[in-house]
Amino acid sequence: MLWKRTHMELAPAAAAAAAAFSDSDNSSSVCFAGDHPSADAAGADMAAAAADLEALRRLSENIGSVLCADFDYFADAVIVVPGGGARAPREIGVHRCVLSARSPFFREVFARRERGAAPGAPERVEVRELVGEFQVGYEALVAVLEYLYSGRVGPLPREVCICVDDECPHAACRPAVDFIVEVLYASCTFQVFELVNLFQRRLLNIIEKVAIDEVPVILSVANFCGKSCSRLLAKCIEIAVKSDLDIVTLEKALPPDIVKQIVDTRTSLGLASPENSFPDKHTRRIYRALDSDDVELVMMLLREGHTTLDDSYALHYAVAHCDSKITTELLDLALADINYRNQRDYTVLHVAAIRKEPKIILSLLTKGARPSDLTSDGRKALQISKRLTKFMDYFRATEEGKDSPKDRLCIEILEQAERRAPQIGEASVSLAMAGDDLRVKLLYLENRVALARMLFPMEAKVAMEIAQVDGTLEFTLGSSSNNTNRNKRTAVDLNDTPFKIKEEHLARMRALAKTVELGKRFFPRCSRVLDKIMDDETAELTCREKDITEEKSRRLLELQGALEKAFCEDKEEYDRSAVSSSSSSTSAGVFRTRK
Repeated sequence: MLWKRTHMELAPAAAAAAAAFSDSDNSSSVCFAGDHPSADAAGADMAAAAADLEALRRLSENIGSVLCADFDYFADAVIVVPGGGARAPREIGVHRCVLSARSPFFREVFARRERGAAPGAPERVEVRELVGEFQVGYEALVAVLEYLYSGRVGPLPREVCICVDDECPHAACRPAVDFIVEVLYASCTFQVFELVNLFQRRLLNIIEKVAIDEVPVILSVANFCGKSCSRLLAKCIEIAVKSDLDIVTLEKALPPDIVKQIVDTRTSLGLASPENSFPDKHTRRIYRALDSDDVELVMMLLREGHTTLDDSYALHYAVAHCDSKITTELLDLALADINYRNQRDYTVLHVAAIRKEPKIILSLLTKGARPSDLTSDGRKALQISKRLTKFMDYFRATEEGKDSPKDRLCIEILEQAERRAPQIGEASVSLAMAGDDLRVKLLYLENRVALARMLFPMEAKVAMEIAQVDGTLEFTLGSSSNNTNRNKRTAVDLNDTPFKIKEEHLARMRALAKTVELGKRFFPRCSRVLDKIMDDETAELTCREKDITEEKSRRLLELQGALEKAFCEDKEEYDRSAVSSSSSSTSAGVFRTRK
């Protein structure tokens, strides 16, 4: 079973002990008459073998314990793993002698680095130097290192290997697949082939349950591992041949020889004809223009009339493979059906949920994408997003002023879209906006958005990009005399008297107002607290640092604490439901927490 704890406690030594016992037993056939070994001797041999195994187990535990943080002061090398997003990098103290003895790869790495290092200097190795561009997470790397130290393979770490969808059985959801694939890749890179064989078997046990969108990643890693993963490679190719994965998706994820093998096999089985396997030349030209971020060229190609954005699935392609800015520009053309389905019956929103980019998801929703649309297997965009998100990432506490995890942000945006929420332009007007003074309204919007950027940078960034705040000029109350070069000003001075409304004021006001309204619609928890802060006439706390007194700084910290408390309270219900769901699954012994 995939989730059953596997112990590989120095199997060769155990086998040798068993062989020795077997040899002593077989030797009875050549003994002299009357010299047959007694039952006591056989029992002694069994006891000795058991003692050897116990000694090996204790040796494994003792050496394995050296990897823990308590022994960091003995470590003579450090492997640095990027934190991802706003998280700080994490470090793992290791011992070059242990890794070099267990892995030819590490022996070569440390020998090469030792030749150019200062005597006695601790080694600092970035994980990217070891595994290249393929992303291997902290937990996966620790799993491989634990095996190198102890000879044991522990259970899959529950918090990393389950998603946040309560209805998911978690046997083959994306977080579990990602973890196993990362361990497989790292094991092959480090030349730990017994671990490669073990995790290849684990993937083979669940491959039929894995979502088809995840098969190309598994296939790619199996191809990298070569002969040691030949069974997994063959099985993945078989699944890909029979699947509805389109050629463009395969080309983006796999080497050309594997794509050709899949196409040739499909053709030989009559599952596809060569002329229908690849996009036509006009569609290819549109895709190349999108890859080059050239929307104007896309427009020129569309004017030729050979295809449309819908027929070429250009919006699907942009959402899956291009920068979010290109998606926004395509949407602004208003030439594509926002809810159009591709060959796999996916809407653009379904593709965006797989991409896990909150800016794209929010752009589509504001343009009319329907979050209630289902895929052919009955999934909504929200469920797709939940099954791609690690439990640990979703419920991880976010420090104030730090970016929220993108995965969690995608889920929150889709959840709000499914609930009844005010449409753009319908957001309630705050008390601070009720006055007639246009200057006060402009300053209110500026300060509110500034406070959001300070406390919720990722949410504010998403809303501001959709509202296209960039390109408008910021409002200030500074004196124009403070500007040394008015031709190079980056802000609009609201202190000019008499104050006159200008187009630059209106453009900025529209962008900021849309930012606030997007926040109210898709980030209501943040917005409710921001409403209170702003309506309590504390907007001046967002002024420049030189203008903030010690008392105001203290008050700002209090407000930040209140904001964090409100955010945590809103999450409690999700926490309770998730804990309840996970406890029911753990009661069946499906997962065990890593010690």
